[in-house]
Amino acid sequence: MYGALQGSLLDLTEEIALAPLGDSVLRTLLTDGAWIDVRPAWLSGADALFDRLSSEVPWRAERRRMYERTVDVPRLLSFYGEGEPLPHPALDEAHDALNAHYEDELGEPFRTAGLCLYRDGRDSVAWHGDTIGRSRTEDTMVAILSVGAPRPLLLRPRGGGGTGSGGAGRTLRHNLGHGDLIVMGGSCQRTWEHAIPKTTKPVGPRISIQFRPRGVR
Repeated sequence: MYGALQGSLLDLTEEIALAPLGDSVLRTLLTDGAWIDVRPAWLSGADALFDRLSSEVPWRAERRRMYERTVDVPRLLSFYGEGEPLPHPALDEAHDALNAHYEDELGEPFRTAGLCLYRDGRDSVAWHGDTIGRSRTEDTMVAILSVGAPRPLLLRPRGGGGTGSGGAGRTLRHNLGHGDLIVMGGSCQRTWEHAIPKTTKPVGPRISIQFRPRGVR
């Protein structure tokens, strides 16, 4: 279905464990009330978790209507709604740790988990914001844990325009994989957009786990 994952030389352990968040999280303020937090290598044993998730999650392919035609979604998906058991205890631990760190600021817990499997460089997600539901009009947070081979997550102001400080007028790039965490907060889903671009370079598979509050997709 996809190529073999080349493991990280910096993460050779089979033990899956989370590091503390706390002061290890680096926040970058963007424009219009948006921000991102990044915590590299939050999860150790990320390659072992990738192996478990890739083989045990009930992945599905989807087709969507775009530009007056129906096309294949270029990645595999799985979604765990509120109250559904997650596919590995490490994801429960990540969910609990994110709630402990962000719930006071967010004002509510993370409730759902969406998983995406990017099999190779042909899989991607186009520029978008998670604006289905309350996030269309309200500030919120989306936390993404990545396991597998790193892929660049790009961020830019919505519409790609503007110049100035805080990232306006330029595209930000974060290579995410092997247990990295990124959290997009404030107005980020409304005023910024993000993407995983296609690439012709040889890249291994990657899984992203997106934790969201209730009513945000």
